[in-house]
Amino acid sequence: MTEKLLPDHHDAVMQRIERDLLDSYDEELEMEIDDARLAGDEQSGDFLDRQTYFRELLRLQGELVKLQDWVQHHRKKVVILFEGRDAAGKGGVIKRITQRLNPRVCRVAALPAPNDRERTQWYFQRYVSHLPAGGEIVLFDRSWYNRAGVERVMGFCTDEEYEEFFRSVPEFEKMLIRSGITLVKYWFSITDDEQHLRFLGRIHDPLKQWKLSPMDFESRRRWEAYTKAKEAMLERTHIPEAPWWLVQAVDKKKARLNCISHLLTQLPYEEIEHPAIVLPERARNPEYTRHPVPASMYVPEIY
Repeated sequence: MTEKLLPDHHDAVMQRIERDLLDSYDEELEMEIDDARLAGDEQSGDFLDRQTYFRELLRLQGELVKLQDWVQHHRKKVVILFEGRDAAGKGGVIKRITQRLNPRVCRVAALPAPNDRERTQWYFQRYVSHLPAGGEIVLFDRSWYNRAGVERVMGFCTDEEYEEFFRSVPEFEKMLIRSGITLVKYWFSITDDEQHLRFLGRIHDPLKQWKLSPMDFESRRRWEAYTKAKEAMLERTHIPEAPWWLVQAVDKKKARLNCISHLLTQLPYEEIEHPAIVLPERARNPEYTRHPVPASMYVPEIY
């Protein structure tokens, strides 16, 4: 990741990284963007795109809340897999899906590398414990398809284990579906150049450097091996009961909106009627006296 760039190209790359940083920081502050700013700021040539993005994102997140209510009300079980190369944008879309949902209903499973004990278990065993009960949605940030990707490319599994995975996974997923689980599988697709730029962005962003690991750099070096592994995986596990859906993810914003919009079409949810919420009067006891709190216990108000 230290290759030399021509001055003009270097400037263009740094400008792209800066734009991505601003976009990501803007999203962290999106709740503070008011209608006046959205309507009145015409200085930026791409602001209308940003305005459209935020408005569509909020609209889709409103639909996700309705989906969550429907899943909870009807005790549905939903599993969504997010796969793709490093820096493909899986975490970004997962964050936008869960952003306004109840973490007791919608949770994320992002499993670390298996430990010594887990490596001796049935391959799918550690994933089974994270499957949803009735009324739950589980988003897998990477999944059992690790065996078809990183484990295959990095040599963490044998040829026999790799072939057994392909024999087992269609039956495993059919079993999940027969048990009443809705299974949706997404592959986030980016180009070679786009991954390169995103890795550079992480290198230059102190808030994202933690996302980089030696494995990321090794995966970058083995781009073609990952491509072959991905093609084999899609060919051998794209089954009618659990098809793969490919998300064009070079444009992060479009990828998030397209993925969420598509996800909403995969379940026949409908708005659940809730009784009107009435805030009860607080009980007041004339004999109650509030005790003072020592000043030393308060957090200093430095802002």
